[in-house]
Amino acid sequence: MLLHFLKLIRAKNLLIIIFTQYLMRYAIIFPMLESKGFTSQFSDLNFFFLVLSTVFLAAAGYAINDYFDTNTDLLNRPKTVVVGKHINRRTVMNLHIALNIIGIALGFYISLQINLWKLVYIYILITGLLWFYSSSYQKMFLAGNVIVALLTAMVPLMTVLYEIPPLNAKYSNVLLRINENFYDIFFWIAGFSIFAFISTLNREIIKDAEDFEGDNAYGSRSLPVVAGIKITKIVTSSISFLTLILIIFSYYKYIYIPGITDILSITYILLGLIFPTLFMIFKIIKAQTKENWKTAGDISKLIMLLGVLYSLVVWYGYYH
Repeated sequence: MLLHFLKLIRAKNLLIIIFTQYLMRYAIIFPMLESKGFTSQFSDLNFFFLVLSTVFLAAAGYAINDYFDTNTDLLNRPKTVVVGKHINRRTVMNLHIALNIIGIALGFYISLQINLWKLVYIYILITGLLWFYSSSYQKMFLAGNVIVALLTAMVPLMTVLYEIPPLNAKYSNVLLRINENFYDIFFWIAGFSIFAFISTLNREIIKDAEDFEGDNAYGSRSLPVVAGIKITKIVTSSISFLTLILIIFSYYKYIYIPGITDILSITYILLGLIFPTLFMIFKIIKAQTKENWKTAGDISKLIMLLGVLYSLVVWYGYYH
């Protein structure tokens, strides 16, 4: 029963969410604050609650998605179906409600801790988007893909939304006196969020190509169903090329320092991001079967993980 529950809530994906948010805090936010002579004003306990609230909402979203997707999943990936086979539908619905309530409650609590209770609306919005995505939006042309990409982009962004307000409140006078701000921290995290958005959007379209058979049978209006596989290849390859362009632009605009050769960053970006993305494009162009698209999807997930892990390169740059 426990294994089926963990499969339902995508335990591996939840671990990646936890990993991502802690990396944003300890590999990006903290080193940049220390370099300015400041310390975080958002406690470790409250940050733990922030991560926990994100995990609860994500788990609720995965549960309700499987609830509505049972028939399609029986065609696309029958071996992974949990709802109705191992956990009854009523239990899944009750679990979805309970996880959402806990997630929103935690979000409300930490929002009160930084005197910005209105941030709880973000949690309510996320809950609503996850429900409507599962029940209807994912069957609409590209709408579901964009929603999932936006929600994924929120994972790193949530960390900075709760870190910066208490910093501004604590150090407002100092910031005015020395003409300093925390915009650079926000933009670094936003960069990871933008990467997460574009990569997830591409990954979701690739996954739709992999699930073409079941989606077509149950009336989904995914890009492959509406426009065909050939157009899907053009779109996913184009998004991949756009990702490469943005990575290269970001490096030269925000990371590169004239006269200094950053061997670590250059090597990591080439081997961890650019080469794998080029390989993924090759796999997309050559894809003919469901298994081919699955391979491209697995590569896209690896690229997303490697993108998050670049934060460790940033951390190393600040401390060495």
